[in-house]
Amino acid sequence: MRQASMVPTAVFFLAVAVGWAAAGLAYAAAGAAPSVWIAVISFAVALLLAAAIKIANQWERAIVLRLGRFSALRGPGLFLIIPIIDSVPYWIDLRVMTTTFKAERTLTKDTVPVDVDAVLFWRVVDPQKAALDVEDYRTAIAWAAQTALRDVIGKTLLADMLEGRDKISRELGKIIDERARPWGVDVISVELKDVLIPAGLEDAMSMQAQAERERQARVILGDSERQVAEKFTEAARTYADDPIAFHLRAMNMLYEGLKQNSTIVVVPSTAVETMNLGGLAGVTALGLETAKSAPKRPVEHKPRIRPAA
Repeated sequence: MRQASMVPTAVFFLAVAVGWAAAGLAYAAAGAAPSVWIAVISFAVALLLAAAIKIANQWERAIVLRLGRFSALRGPGLFLIIPIIDSVPYWIDLRVMTTTFKAERTLTKDTVPVDVDAVLFWRVVDPQKAALDVEDYRTAIAWAAQTALRDVIGKTLLADMLEGRDKISRELGKIIDERARPWGVDVISVELKDVLIPAGLEDAMSMQAQAERERQARVILGDSERQVAEKFTEAARTYADDPIAFHLRAMNMLYEGLKQNSTIVVVPSTAVETMNLGGLAGVTALGLETAKSAPKRPVEHKPRIRPAA
């Protein structure tokens, strides 16, 4: 709502005060009749001055009509009009405006009902067209945006709408701008605030996304196992060409196993022979020494070495 300036009111009271002061002097000098005429004339002049003075804010432009025809575009600041002959029916705001609009239960291209909320940023660039070429440019912009949104939704798949909001916003902005350009309005941007889909479809899409994540996890796990198998194959080739390294690795694995809390360690007899540990007795002695050197725990069990067949 536009707030009226206090300047015309102040000018009116000032003119009335000056007129009545002059009427008082005339009453003292010539009697009552001249003073009455001076008071009436001063009141009429004050009304005309107050009606002639107009002030437009920095962001406003005034449409001046003279006897019903467009006369001038005035503002910002102070300007004068001819009372009774001139009129100011429109004050056009040139700042950036925001208009929210929505499309409820609108079918997409793949026949899915959606509710879409959006906001439009626009501004008036030609006040004369906005005032004279359309009855109410604000309402016209709101309806043009809503109908354009329904048209875009009807031509777009649900997946594209959920994933490509920026693209849809740009397309929607172009359509609205083409419709609003003859009204002197420039569309700055359109933003989709929210896209609501039916609850049942939302649950189905959630299950689909969860299944897709599980599939990707299994693919990653399988690829990891393949890589591990390749590394094992490379290690086997290295150990095949270097028996000493293989024996050292086997002894290290046995030592690490004896350090754990396991009470039974199963060692293949062929492994014992290939490591040249002096047979089963040597392995048993190694296990006992390892158990003695390990940190003591509340419950301690001596390791038992059982050669596998």
